[in-house]
Amino acid sequence: MKEHRTTSLLATIALLSSFFLVENASAQKFSSDEGHVEFRSHVPLHSFTGRSDELIGAVNLETGTVDFYVDLETLRTGNGKRDKDMRKALGTNEYPFAEFYGTLSSTFDPEKEGPQDAAVSGTFTVHGVPQPLELIGTMEMKDGDLIVLAAWSVFLEDHKIKPPRLLIIKVDDEQQITINIRLGPDN
Repeated sequence: MKEHRTTSLLATIALLSSFFLVENASAQKFSSDEGHVEFRSHVPLHSFTGRSDELIGAVNLETGTVDFYVDLETLRTGNGKRDKDMRKALGTNEYPFAEFYGTLSSTFDPEKEGPQDAAVSGTFTVHGVPQPLELIGTMEMKDGDLIVLAAWSVFLEDHKIKPPRLLIIKVDDEQQITINIRLGPDN
C-alpha cells in the first residue's frame, strides 16, 4: 500500500514537472501587435516626430530570432501635408512596410531581473531596400511579458529614398528610429 502511494506521488510529481517544462518552453516565444515606433527627423531649424502604436513584433528566445514590422501608413507626424509627403517619399503604395528581421547575438537570461543589453544582427528593410543592421537595445522580463527597447539611425540614401523638400529646405538624410514594445507569451 505504501509503495503504491509512493508510485502515485512520483507519477504526480512527474506529471506536474512535465507541465512546468512545457509551460516554460512555450514561454520562449513572445509576440504583440501593439508596440510603439517613432522616427525623429530634422530640417533646418526644426525637427518633427512620426509615431505609430501599431508596431508588430515577435521574439523567439529558443531560436534567437526577432522580427518587427510596421505598416508605414499608420505613421502620423501631426501634420496631414507632411504625412502625405512622407508616404509619397517612402513609396507606401508599393512598399507599405518597414521591417527588421534578425537574430540575437548576445545571451538573454529570462530569469534575471531588470533590463539586459541585447545585441541583434539582422536586416532592416524600408522602401523595398534591405540593409544589414547591428544594434544594441534592451530586453526585460516583467510580469511574464518581454519588454524590448531599441534605437538606431537610418540613412534615407541607403534605402534609395529621396528626402522630401520644400524649395531649398530638405529633410535630413539621417533618421532616428526607436521602438518600445511589450510582447506577451505565445500559447
